[in-house]
Amino acid sequence: MKKLKQIPDFKNEAEEFEFWSTHDSGEYVDWSKAEETVFPNLKLSSEAISMRLPAPLLAHIKALANEKGVPYQSLMKVYLSDKVDEELRIASPHH
Repeated sequence: MKKLKQIPDFKNEAEEFEFWSTHDSGEYVDWSKAEETVFPNLKLSSEAISMRLPAPLLAHIKALANEKGVPYQSLMKVYLSDKVDEELRIASPHH
């Protein structure tokens, strides 16, 4: 087993981000001992935005949401997330 390097102390999150962006974590962490962790109460942060949509598009979205019995904004988030995931898979097919 190779000797692991000491993880430095970071002054702030930006400094830590910069460090891990330029260093291989395998030199600092024995990933063979890693365990899966579940955070059941973790709430993803979200940000409110304002968006203008053509009225007919919004009407179609609301009608679809009504058919599915879900709030239209929730349906929009699902559709947007699905499309972004699809685009990311196309852009990086090995992931």
